[in-house]
Amino acid sequence: MEIQLTYRAAAEYDHLRLGSMTPAMAAEYLQGGNILLRTFSESLREQYPYPDLKMRLINSFRAYEPGASAASVTKKVQNWLTGKNQPSSREDVFRIAFALDLTEAQTNFLLGQCTDYGIHYRDGRDVIYAWFLRNDYGYEDARNFFDSLPDVPYLLEFPQYTDSHITKHLQNDFHAVHSLEELRQTYIRNLPSFGALHVRAYQYFEKYLCQLIHPDTGWESVTEEDYSLESVMEQYLSLQMPFRRNRTRYSVTQKLLKQNWPNATALKNIRAHRADVPRKLLLILYVVTENVVDNDYSELDEDYLSIQDRLNNHWWILNAILTDCGMPLLDPRNITDWLVLYALTADEDESMSERMASVIDNLFQEGDQ
Repeated sequence: MEIQLTYRAAAEYDHLRLGSMTPAMAAEYLQGGNILLRTFSESLREQYPYPDLKMRLINSFRAYEPGASAASVTKKVQNWLTGKNQPSSREDVFRIAFALDLTEAQTNFLLGQCTDYGIHYRDGRDVIYAWFLRNDYGYEDARNFFDSLPDVPYLLEFPQYTDSHITKHLQNDFHAVHSLEELRQTYIRNLPSFGALHVRAYQYFEKYLCQLIHPDTGWESVTEEDYSLESVMEQYLSLQMPFRRNRTRYSVTQKLLKQNWPNATALKNIRAHRADVPRKLLLILYVVTENVVDNDYSELDEDYLSIQDRLNNHWWILNAILTDCGMPLLDPRNITDWLVLYALTADEDESMSERMASVIDNLFQEGDQ
């Protein structure tokens, strides 16, 4: 797996590898706006670096949304391009991709940045839109074709032990399609394999969560009572994050870190298969468990490893997990990712979760008084 970092992202990663910041210094670094955050506007202009970007989006979205006023469409596009906000729906990201004739890879990148996940080849809409993008059709063609297809059957049970490579099988199957009729037949043939939720991400979530629900005392003769999800949230996952609702006094950094921070309700919804696993939660679980989910030997436990070695190893392991789940790779120009990477530099005298909690505590002390 080859990972390319931009100059600014590589500079942030190298800064973290030095291991020279205390948690208080890390909080000050984040709060001081030292990281040039990657914005959707920047990514969009990188994918389409042409002067007609704004007008192309406006004209396309007016065609996609004939009932919307010209002013509302212009305002929406303007907000994206000025960095005021970014698309929150996958449909809008696909519309942007069709409007700009983006490739499948470019679309996958923008989806990941906006919605936690790239193109999901077990989701009927995603796989159809991806095929139409790949074959240079328009958005209306893709939408009309998808609307003509039969509904995906409702699954009575979540596929706990689904083949971990089923998504790749589906992706390959649809890549081999060359006509609309073939596409329809392939879609119908694969209906039983479709599902909106990401099975691999859930499997990682359940694996990490079980470690927290069923604590290991380290003594065979001593057992500890299982934790409830509320206890897991309070004991392990809160990490000093304040839970007050009023965020008007928070800085941009504080708001970004607090946004979508997990809670007990979110954990319950995920376990009940009513919601997907958020990328932020998966990252937090990795930090809190230190990716220790069995008793196998790990070189990361060795004292002779330097901070640089430890961070590099975690970097590759965690990126492999994110790739397996269809999530974007770690980005040192993302506030949450930066904090996770900082936590991964903890030494043998400090746990990763303690390191992360200490930064959060320092970061929110002033803003939560």
